[in-house]
Amino acid sequence: MTKIVNHWIGGKAVEGASGTYGPVTDPATGAVTTKVAFASVDEVDTAVAAAKDAYASWGTTSLAKRTAVLFSFRALLDAHRDEIAALITAEHGKVHSDALGEVARGLEIVDLACGIAVQLKGELSTEVASRVDVSSIRQPLGVVAGITPFNFPAMVPMWMFPLAIACGNTFVLKPSEKDPSAAMKLAELLAEAGLPDGVFNVVHGDKVAVDRLLEHPDVAAVSFVGSTPIARHIHATASANGKRVQALGGAKNHMLVLPDADLDAAADAAVSAAYGSAGERCMAVSAVVAVGAVGDELVAKIRERAEKIRIGPGDDPASEMGPLITAAHRDKVASYVHGAAAQGAEVVLDGTGHTVEGYEDGHWIGLSLLDGVSTDSDAYRDEIFGPVLCVLRVDTYDEGIALINASPYGNGTAIFTRDGGAARRFQLEVEAGMVGVNVPIPVPVGYHSFGGWKDSLFGDHHIYGNDGTRFYTRGKVVTTRWPDPADAPAGVDLGFPRNH
Repeated sequence: MTKIVNHWIGGKAVEGASGTYGPVTDPATGAVTTKVAFASVDEVDTAVAAAKDAYASWGTTSLAKRTAVLFSFRALLDAHRDEIAALITAEHGKVHSDALGEVARGLEIVDLACGIAVQLKGELSTEVASRVDVSSIRQPLGVVAGITPFNFPAMVPMWMFPLAIACGNTFVLKPSEKDPSAAMKLAELLAEAGLPDGVFNVVHGDKVAVDRLLEHPDVAAVSFVGSTPIARHIHATASANGKRVQALGGAKNHMLVLPDADLDAAADAAVSAAYGSAGERCMAVSAVVAVGAVGDELVAKIRERAEKIRIGPGDDPASEMGPLITAAHRDKVASYVHGAAAQGAEVVLDGTGHTVEGYEDGHWIGLSLLDGVSTDSDAYRDEIFGPVLCVLRVDTYDEGIALINASPYGNGTAIFTRDGGAARRFQLEVEAGMVGVNVPIPVPVGYHSFGGWKDSLFGDHHIYGNDGTRFYTRGKVVTTRWPDPADAPAGVDLGFPRNH
């Protein structure tokens, strides 16, 4: 019997009422294993109403009680991490170790949320004028929404809702319809941790659900992670409806390799960063920029390592890379490899047509390596979101930095070198929001914020870290004057006697 994933509204699972369902496949077999209910406008409205009702009490609940719930949630999340990882593998396809890593990175933000009291401390200035004090405080926004992608079905929601609810907001999550079960498990654990009904809600669906969240008058803010075209639409639409927006878009992350770099370390890093999670990461390295004469040796080392990667089902401990999320996405990724030679690239490795014995109907693709790629080719210009690594050649550091900065994307980037001066120049000159020095995937730890520049981010706030707290709260400044008790009229005076 096919599993059905329904919504989570008001603290419980709610059967879908629209009559519309989407298929969820096991990427390793290609079989439809689950149906997910798609929310109607009315169902989204019900979820928002539940969140609004819950905010009336949650927004004024003490920090101690809010963080106590989050501490309980963290313990449950830790205890169920294998189960959550298995759900991710079953619907996304990534190998179990990678799925466990995703849960661990989400836990970092829960840790941050457990200590939210420090982030929410206000400021006080006394005697700014005679008997006048000024204080600054931060307050929650109300109902906030998160719209999250398929590639990290547990981690990216946890980039959002722990901080949002710790700050006193209530939350409506619209996860990817391609792998919805992890979000439902998180909702169940939050309820088990003691989160009041309605504080966290999950609605599944497509554009109908998304558009309703963007226009709903009771939604104060929207967080989004996905492709650049959709991020731009989310930002424009939600902003036009008076909402605060953080919309993280796509990427084309470059790794600059200088002639003095440790090429073995650089090749290891390139393979890990390009092909991990089958390249379905917004922080994947998809373009290696080789400076000077190192290109040939670097490409040879990358090829040697890539050819040894074991591809198979995510639940097989021997697998290092799993399938892509859908057959349609697999075919789109393959089209970039097929067209590369015609656009001047050398196809060093062609992973298209790869199959796995016993799983022939899975969404498989092997590792592809393209050398001599030009900046006007499709494989370079587009975010492929698959296991395809482009290598570009330049003669100098200056050419390399100019090439990287000419990209419309500015999410993450890395440099591999032994030269501290060159690394320092790079981190100051490169136009990207996250920079790695001999670190290929510079995803910040939870207490720093994640976000790119240019077409990789729309909105003023990065996600999680200090920016996350600022995004989910708004400031208020209070100016106060109180009369001195000694100035009270004659009669009963309970004030301290004046000694001066």
